[in-house]
Amino acid sequence: MNWLYNTAIRLYACAAKLAAIKSHKISKMIKGQKETLDYLTRTLDRMDMPIWVHAASLGEFEQARTLIELIKAHDPKQKIVLTFFSPSGYEVRKNYDKVDAVAYLPFDTEDNANDFLNLLRPKMAIFIKYEFWGNYIEGLRHRGVPTFIISAIFRPKQIFFKPFGGFMRNVLKCYDHLFVQDQASADLLASIGIERVTVAGDTRFDRVTQIVSSPAYIAGIEKLCGGNGVDVIFGSSWHADEIHYLGWLNSHPDVTFIIAPHEFNDHRLELLKNGVKSGCVMYLSEYEHEFNTTGKAPEVRGLIIDSFGKLSTIYRYGKIAYIGGGFGTGIHNINEAAVYGMPIVFGPKYGKFKEAKDLIALGGAFSVSNTTETSEILTRLTTDESARGKAAEIAKEYIKQNIGATKIIFDHIFGKR
Repeated sequence: MNWLYNTAIRLYACAAKLAAIKSHKISKMIKGQKETLDYLTRTLDRMDMPIWVHAASLGEFEQARTLIELIKAHDPKQKIVLTFFSPSGYEVRKNYDKVDAVAYLPFDTEDNANDFLNLLRPKMAIFIKYEFWGNYIEGLRHRGVPTFIISAIFRPKQIFFKPFGGFMRNVLKCYDHLFVQDQASADLLASIGIERVTVAGDTRFDRVTQIVSSPAYIAGIEKLCGGNGVDVIFGSSWHADEIHYLGWLNSHPDVTFIIAPHEFNDHRLELLKNGVKSGCVMYLSEYEHEFNTTGKAPEVRGLIIDSFGKLSTIYRYGKIAYIGGGFGTGIHNINEAAVYGMPIVFGPKYGKFKEAKDLIALGGAFSVSNTTETSEILTRLTTDESARGKAAEIAKEYIKQNIGATKIIFDHIFGKR
């Protein structure tokens, strides 16, 4: 692998280890990486030759999930190993029962890649969306392991398409096949001589459709707000989002809501709860406890979600969704909300997300760039039933028109069955 890339990886690893001194999250990742090889040695048989699936974090796992489950449905005996890079994915899905092992992926140094691949001996490797770890991918090629990337999306500003990006273009050439979300990505890849490409779409559409059809419910929430639905669900909310919408919530005391913070601890939850100045607000755990104890739904204006893994189910109870992350590094999963048929609102940093741009163009989603715009769009959508209904129908139909990526990918890799 390119010496500059290897130097950057080593520096990144050193920086992460230093950051782990103060960050509990990064500390978990470093500790988990150190345990990976011992864990896999205990968990797997040398003859297993599993399919290896790697997802950076929780969002990418959701893109992998439908394919993992389809593989297991067709061949229950096939071993699958799932790895994560981020604690946000690993800690939530470390007990996922559709795979045979879940582990952290060690940093992409040459030694780590060789040790990992020599131990795992995968029969196939599947990476999700943005995972271009050079030493792992070159190591797979040298071992003759079929390697794929799914739900990938490419943009002209990425390093692959720059004059100095030759070493990363070579990484792309190591994939046996690339499954991309759109034709624009396929055209970009063709411009640098990569033709083993299929426009399959995004597997997240299949996953959110699967969630809607599942019987998952949260006890008592269907009775929240008199069973009429929650006005606004603020999903994957960051402090940078709350700066723009909490004032609006406080000036509209009749609006009911659920806030699901993207990450939290006790201090953050308490600050968020105290930030709402009117009406009764409870944590979900408090609400569920009272409901299960008394059999009656507490009378509240809003809930704050104090557990992970429930947001995709919670959206079914809402009328409007505000998706967080758009005032930071980028918005979170908007499909989880759109599939239920509701308008979507998010901050200005959505340029990397095809579905966000598509839904804005169609009229099913709205981007806001400041507090005033946030207040205006939330007011319009909560008061104008016609506008809300039109946007909701557009969002729902958009999801419906984009399902099917999982089957395209499965049929191409494994053959039609």
